[in-house]
Amino acid sequence: TGMCHSAFLIQLCSEGFLKITLEIMTLQPKCEDVETAEGVAITVTGVAQVKVMTERELLGYACEQFLGKSVVEIKSVILQTLEGHLRAILGTLTVEQIYQDRDKFASLVREVAAPDVGRMGIEILSFTIKDVYDKVEYLSSLGKTQTAAVQRDADIGVAEAERDAGIREAECKKEMMDVKFVADTKMADSKRELEMQKASFNQEVNTKKAEAQLAYELQAAKEQQKIRLEEIEIEVVQRKKQITIEEKEIDRTEKELIATVKRPAEAEAYKMQQLAEGQKMKKVLTAQAEAEKIRCIGEAEATSIEAVGKAEAEKMRLKAEAYQQYGEAAKTALVLEALPKIAGKVAAPLSKTNEIVILSGDGSRVTGEINRLLAELPVSVNALTGVDLMKIPLLQKITGQQCQEAI
Repeated sequence: TGMCHSAFLIQLCSEGFLKITLEIMTLQPKCEDVETAEGVAITVTGVAQVKVMTERELLGYACEQFLGKSVVEIKSVILQTLEGHLRAILGTLTVEQIYQDRDKFASLVREVAAPDVGRMGIEILSFTIKDVYDKVEYLSSLGKTQTAAVQRDADIGVAEAERDAGIREAECKKEMMDVKFVADTKMADSKRELEMQKASFNQEVNTKKAEAQLAYELQAAKEQQKIRLEEIEIEVVQRKKQITIEEKEIDRTEKELIATVKRPAEAEAYKMQQLAEGQKMKKVLTAQAEAEKIRCIGEAEATSIEAVGKAEAEKMRLKAEAYQQYGEAAKTALVLEALPKIAGKVAAPLSKTNEIVILSGDGSRVTGEINRLLAELPVSVNALTGVDLMKIPLLQKITGQQCQEAI
């Protein structure tokens, strides 16, 4: 028999060459509706990796078992062996053990099946549980129960944690308040001491400031007094200099006035005097000429007036002679003829008057006013014309009657 480490192990026999695979073979064992230790039927599937061992002795075992068989046949033999051990182990465990710790369950299957497949020259490289399920929803109920238990435990844990947290929080708050009270008390004491120290320091500082201020003000007053004395001395010197300057300015101004005002004024006065005398002479001569002119004009006017007067007198004399030649009737006619003109002249100012109202409560008083006006008419005519109406018999008669009526 010849052997090598290739994909296949070849064995020579009288009939020819036989071979066996050395590749890794993947198996998928499956146990359906297998009852567990509690009688719950479950189905388990897994995945196993196996191969023929190459050690000389173990390889001989494998050749004895599988030489000349196909890979499918080898897989079938190993699969049945694994499924048998898997079924046997499922009967000894509970669903919880299988479901909750699959790695432990797979290790147990590998440990139990390894000796049997090892005697066949086969090595289990790995074995894992792929899936676990059942048809009666036991696992689902277990999950719900477990979930509820976990949720309950979680709620209880949360409640206990919150309780403990509340208790601890209250204790911490109490401790914090105690510490805070102590800290506040110490802080208040420190603050009070600080304020007292600050007040003491402020008092000392204010005292020193007051003393320094008083000393400063006193020194400032002394310095101000010195400065004032110096200023007074400076002012005295400046005043003396100013007086000297003013005296010199007065002398200069006086000389300037003499040169610019007095001398020109004297010249101007002499000029004005001469001009005044000239004007006086001119006015005298002008007045004399004007007087001579006026005298001449007056003499001419007097001569003219005298001539006019003589002419008027002659005219009046001639009128008088004419009036003397007239009879009384003619004189009365002339007077009556002149009366409308006189009345028109007298009434001319009244032409612009719309209405004349004589205020009197007695009707006879109005008549008296009219009679008085008529009585004064001859006097006005005599003053205007020189004719005495009272000497006319007719008017004497009328006026007498009116006077009697007035009386």
